[in-house]
Amino acid sequence: MSGVEVITFGCRLNTYESEVMRAEAEKAGLNNAVLVNTCAVTGEAVRQARQAIRRARRDNPHARIIVTGCAAQTEKQTFAAMPEVDAVLGNEEKLKSTSYRALPDFGVSAEEKLRVNDIMSVKATAPQMVKHIDGHVRAFIQVQNGCDHRCTFCIIPYGRGNSRSVPMGAVVDQARKLTESGYREIVLTGVDATSYGADLPGEPSLGYLAKTLLKQVPDILRLRLSSIDSIEADRHLMDLIADEPRFMPHLHLSLQHGDDMILKRMKRRHLRDDAISFCREVRALRPEMAFGADMIAGFPTETDEMAENAATLAEECGISSLHVFPYSPRPGTPAARMPQLDRALVKERAARLRARGEALRIAHLDAMVGSEQTILVENNGFAHTDNFTLVAAPDLAPRTLARVAITGHNGKHLNMQYLAAQAA
Repeated sequence: MSGVEVITFGCRLNTYESEVMRAEAEKAGLNNAVLVNTCAVTGEAVRQARQAIRRARRDNPHARIIVTGCAAQTEKQTFAAMPEVDAVLGNEEKLKSTSYRALPDFGVSAEEKLRVNDIMSVKATAPQMVKHIDGHVRAFIQVQNGCDHRCTFCIIPYGRGNSRSVPMGAVVDQARKLTESGYREIVLTGVDATSYGADLPGEPSLGYLAKTLLKQVPDILRLRLSSIDSIEADRHLMDLIADEPRFMPHLHLSLQHGDDMILKRMKRRHLRDDAISFCREVRALRPEMAFGADMIAGFPTETDEMAENAATLAEECGISSLHVFPYSPRPGTPAARMPQLDRALVKERAARLRARGEALRIAHLDAMVGSEQTILVENNGFAHTDNFTLVAAPDLAPRTLARVAITGHNGKHLNMQYLAAQAA
């Protein structure tokens, strides 16, 4: 192979950072290399990364394989011990061209492979400028990194460090460059995006940042947030939801569970009623708002009744896209030391919760039929509506904005009839 190939796992922030990695590696003159940007959120994510590394070595026997990302930060020795791996970079190092210039030669020891610092020592997040996001019609902008909270199930703070915000001016500059490159939709992303601004002068909130972006970069046609912690939603964000048509009517919520005792044992900062109240308030402001959510099934000490509370919360909140994670004990986290459930039971509860989520998704698709929607067409023959529902659009060019009539669905995506081009 020639050039630099990047394999990305995990969140949208990783997708964004993979573009930074590619640019920095190419700036350093790296060639014939595979960069694997890993995720540590579950044990399964780590297993998939290791599998991808082995496959990359089989496919590219003479390439350098460089592993980085959250799993590389939290389990550096695991990856350094793999014979397929030539170097391991930490989450801070992966974004610097100097890291790629300083890579060791082939055949070094496991210790010499490591370029991973103490992520907790990192106190700032430098703005990273990218002109495009490979393979995507919407552009991501990193506004924040790290997390100050310590949910008992989560290893991510140890992979990302404490919360750091990107200065507002740098975010505005990045948004302006991306819109000049032709992106019609911007997604603001971070590890704990709703904590944005607490470490900046004046403590601007995420909602205030979004307001400022839309005011100062009028060429942004559509703005989204990647994921939020609803308990941190501020009045500026609620204003956007109520009054700003360019702010898309879709929010992905970090709910994690629907039982108060489990939420307390998770060390979450919201309770069940907080989530229900938030969803009701948002829908009162914006009736077309759709919600996605993350939930964990089979958390330690979870009873059948507690598991049912998670399912009914998804129903009460009207979640249209439920992402269910079977609980995965991560070494070093408090939850890993709690009384664990049998793995078969964890998988069974995850399957039941997914089934409830699937019923909610079908109900959402049913409700969309007969409506008119605006869609942004992707690169793969599909599109998304404003509320991020998937639509088949095989005959429309990527990046097209169009007004369509929703004629039906096949249980997986909506079908549509083209009406007109959407004015920019």
